[in-house]
Amino acid sequence: MKKIKEFFRKINKKIQEKSLTPAGNRKKVGVILFYASIAVFVLISLRFVYIITVGKVGSQSLDSERQKIYQGSSVIKAKRGTIFDRNGLPLAEDATSYSLYAELDKNYKGINNVELFVHDKDHDKIADILNKYTGIEKKLVLEQLTPKKNKDGKLITNVEFGSKGKNLSLETRNNIEEALKKEDITGIYFKEHPDRLYPNGKFASYFIGYAQPEDTDKENSKLSGKNGLGIENAYDNVLKGEDGFKYYQKDSKGNELPGTEVIDKKSKDGQDIYTTLDTNLQTRLEDVMDSVNEKAKPEDMTAILMDAKTGDILAASQRPTFDPQTKEGLYKEKGKPDPVWENLLVQRPFEPGSTMKVFTVAAAIDSGKFPYNETFSSGRTQLYDATISDWVPAGKGQLTYRQALAWSSNVGMVNLEQKMGSIWPEYLERFGFGHSTDSGLPLEATGSISDKNPVDMAMTAFGQAISVTNMQMMQAYTAITNEGKMLKPRYIKKIVDKDGKEKEIKTEVVGEPIKAATAKTVLEYMQDTVNDEIYGTGYGIYNIDGVNVSAKTGTAQIFENGQLLTGANDYIYSVVQIAPTENPEYIMYVTMKKPVITGEFGSPSELISEISNGMLKHAFKVDTTTDKGE
Repeated sequence: MKKIKEFFRKINKKIQEKSLTPAGNRKKVGVILFYASIAVFVLISLRFVYIITVGKVGSQSLDSERQKIYQGSSVIKAKRGTIFDRNGLPLAEDATSYSLYAELDKNYKGINNVELFVHDKDHDKIADILNKYTGIEKKLVLEQLTPKKNKDGKLITNVEFGSKGKNLSLETRNNIEEALKKEDITGIYFKEHPDRLYPNGKFASYFIGYAQPEDTDKENSKLSGKNGLGIENAYDNVLKGEDGFKYYQKDSKGNELPGTEVIDKKSKDGQDIYTTLDTNLQTRLEDVMDSVNEKAKPEDMTAILMDAKTGDILAASQRPTFDPQTKEGLYKEKGKPDPVWENLLVQRPFEPGSTMKVFTVAAAIDSGKFPYNETFSSGRTQLYDATISDWVPAGKGQLTYRQALAWSSNVGMVNLEQKMGSIWPEYLERFGFGHSTDSGLPLEATGSISDKNPVDMAMTAFGQAISVTNMQMMQAYTAITNEGKMLKPRYIKKIVDKDGKEKEIKTEVVGEPIKAATAKTVLEYMQDTVNDEIYGTGYGIYNIDGVNVSAKTGTAQIFENGQLLTGANDYIYSVVQIAPTENPEYIMYVTMKKPVITGEFGSPSELISEISNGMLKHAFKVDTTTDKGE
């Protein structure tokens, strides 16, 4: 302890020896602070000079940060390609809309300090111009141009003009800008909004499809067909093009300063698609489909008109349908995001019924198994453990097999199938059943053939135990109309880029299931459906004055949830018409599922005839003005 006390005593003594007077202490501290301040100032100055010279703070570039504040960049959206009909009329096209806004900030200036805000002296003129071209009330314009503060007490400097100031056309924008420029008025600007215009409303809607913003939460999101259907979906990569990129200077608010734009990458607009659809024929089809749909109130309907020589689809529609512009009818329940995604033309396989009998007869004739001179007893027949009945179980007496086609005898078709044996499945394959047509449209079904037992295989001969798509049926019918050569249905005529370079989609022969002589004979036999007063199921219904028509009607039972429906309306009614018989130009195929039969508007066949006959008659009238695309 003594040693410790002695140590502190010595230290205290030294401190007392060094002690200065209070004035001396203050002077010493002042000197220290003076030199310390100079040292800090020198260090800060040197650091400032270094930052200015090198342009960095640590690893962060000041120039980079400055550019972030005063230089902006944005995507230059490519224009989506237009979808045309076969004659160059637009069916779907980009139609950018615009919305008005005003900049009231007095500090909003451009290059060389040019004032870009709304000046007080121009309020009345602005109100007049906007009223003239948009219908916005002058009172509203003047109110919006009057400076106001938000709830935080800050001045509102960016204002809009209500619903009439939105969804403006390019023409309206140009008119307003021209009027403002004439009066030397600044401060009124436009925002662009991508949009897709479908000028015809409900017009081949499930076939054309629709495009919508990729991200619905973003105001200017790029239009895309990938979440849609039809051509907009199938050809999205062709239509969408490639976006570009630009840089520009911006003010402290982040707004682009006019005249400072620099293009880094030019956008490449999407390619245009010319379909095979004919606007005249398609419009007529939509009208008659609406009329019949109102009368029959079916669960659904489909209709396709095809050029028999090229496989071109000239008109195609279905009910239910929707308006691609408003999306009305697209959703099962209004306001709920549950779209009706089914394109009946390619997605929904169904049992075709008696319209399949055309191919049974064709296969029997082509394979040499058709008994031209034999007759059989219609009505019923026993096949293994199953009884096969005609649509009139009592039958029509003794029939030839030609009469069996006209009267649509199930028994006759089963007899032919039994005569063909293993040849019949081969012809189903040749005609393309059980396989996709590779149309390219989204979610195309393949259909199916029930061949697990001989009864099911026999039933396929009269259109049961087999499911098909409308597109498969149309493809198969082209073999009947083209001397045995089967054509792939074509709905795209050509694709044209912005430089005018064309890529033609040519007619494609996808098989030759039957011989030319067979096709000619089948067309002749099909005439009996409309011409034979005794046996023709379409007699007096599907005739066309002055034109020879080959046809086949169909009435198919419906299987749902593993059960055969037995209600009075539980059928799929259909017809195929080919005309003229001697040199086919058109194939018309119509289906109608579960119509409400009241008798007020006629039978299902008569209602279907309104569509089928009506379209063929119209087609022959407009044929001279229709580009056949051959």
